[in-house]
Amino acid sequence: MSKFSQYSFAGQTALIRVDFNVPLNASYEITDDTRMRAAVPTIQKILKDGGKVILMSHLGRPKDGPTEKYSLKHLVDHLGKLLDGAPVSFATDCIGEIATNAAASLQPGSVLLLENLRFYKEEEKGDEAFAEKLSRLGNVYVNDAFGTAHRAHASTAVIAKFFPADKKMFGLLMEGEVSSAEKVLHQAENPFTAIIGGAKVSDKILIIENLLERATDIIIGGGMAYTFKKAQGGKIGNSLCEDDRLEMAVSLLKKAAEKGVNIHLPSDSVIADKFDANADTKTAKSDDIPDGWMGLDIGPDAREAFAGVIKRSKTILWNGPMGVFEMEKFQKGTKAIADAVAEATGAGAFSLVGGGDSVAAVNQFGYTEKVSYVSTGGGAMLEYFEGKVLPGIAAVNA
Repeated sequence: MSKFSQYSFAGQTALIRVDFNVPLNASYEITDDTRMRAAVPTIQKILKDGGKVILMSHLGRPKDGPTEKYSLKHLVDHLGKLLDGAPVSFATDCIGEIATNAAASLQPGSVLLLENLRFYKEEEKGDEAFAEKLSRLGNVYVNDAFGTAHRAHASTAVIAKFFPADKKMFGLLMEGEVSSAEKVLHQAENPFTAIIGGAKVSDKILIIENLLERATDIIIGGGMAYTFKKAQGGKIGNSLCEDDRLEMAVSLLKKAAEKGVNIHLPSDSVIADKFDANADTKTAKSDDIPDGWMGLDIGPDAREAFAGVIKRSKTILWNGPMGVFEMEKFQKGTKAIADAVAEATGAGAFSLVGGGDSVAAVNQFGYTEKVSYVSTGGGAMLEYFEGKVLPGIAAVNA
């Protein structure tokens, strides 16, 4: 049983760091409420116990203090609906008299949403005095914002020092994220396949290096695959390539061979004559792409080969798409991976999907319920799998 689930919040004021950094359109309407929905079970448990809930979050990257575009007031009505009509009030500041008075008048079973933390530069600076002011608003601190756990900000890391050990904890979302990541990193059942996609090798070097110590198979797709293909002496046409990372790619392949880890690169690609949804396309070997053409997705042979590796896996980590899946012509590779991960999960494998684009793909193809866990924290999950200590986790555990 988790610390959070066992704790009774009756008569307590829980100050929860949530990640409500949701996209808004020009009319300030929420276009994707995934992050808000993820926090609902934590909030509801506290309300059900008879506790009070104060929520703090950031939204966007405001540069010059309060900005209409980044105000959390736009989230209040929708939050009320997600919480089945529980009373939700809004404080137009996150510290000072306004926040203090709003917190003091809060009733058990109700919620107060504070204004955007990043309207104060002290939040991102990890300012201790700012963190201390926030801490006065509640008597229990709950960190449920895995998406910001890798930031040493005032509300995610510094604030925890103002609460005793029995009054600081992770919420249900954070517990789920940490236990799922731990399961993959430290309790993986073999074969363990990591699927790493995306544009750049430089973004994924550390995660690949760390996974070389753990995975049996690493599938590499997306734009980064062409840096590896060129490093092996292949012709990649106009495909994306980091020429300054060719030696690094060779080194990673060599390390994998020494450790007996199978690196799977796409044997063929769907290539296009331009980066465009309506481009002319054809299939080519990934190491023999004509000049003027670029690889924008894995080809049919690669789809079949990758799916075979995934389906015989017992543990699966997926971070990054196989191509430009936002364009219909180049989404078959990512869709094939999603199909295979869902099938393997159905057969008993544990699958963790994380990283913005992979999560978007799983949502788009309707597989959210067919994988074991979908992580809400792209950057945080990446750093976790790189082997880094996340400040937001360390602060609560301290």
